[in-house]
Amino acid sequence: MSVPTGVGPATSAGPTVDRPDVLAEVTAAFDRYEVALRAGDVTTLVELFWDDPRCVRYGVADRQYGGDAVATWRRGDPGVPPGRTLSGTVVVTVDDRTAVVSTLFSYPGATVEGRQTQTWVRFADGWRIVAAHVSEVPA
Repeated sequence: MSVPTGVGPATSAGPTVDRPDVLAEVTAAFDRYEVALRAGDVTTLVELFWDDPRCVRYGVADRQYGGDAVATWRRGDPGVPPGRTLSGTVVVTVDDRTAVVSTLFSYPGATVEGRQTQTWVRFADGWRIVAAHVSEVPA
């Protein structure tokens, strides 16, 4: 089965994938998240997660179910070590309201490769992460 790609209206063949305007919006939201993560900006980090009990975040050694749990966890562990770098970032928009961002991350001197996936949905108040998964494997 082939996956429909390209720019244009959704058809019976499937959703519109990777519209440039939607890609730009999601990329900007993801970049905003990364800046906040590196700066320990808890307010922005909490804002960018969906404030709903169905929101899920699986971390390297933790997990949260619901926006309140994510906010509580963030207040206790707001940032990341200095020198975080990203590579292999892939942004896929499925339509004008749904996207997935996958990236690899590393830290200077680290012996692990970090992996991060976020599912973003556009709500009335903007793009929000509805599910996130962070893991690390030996490099």
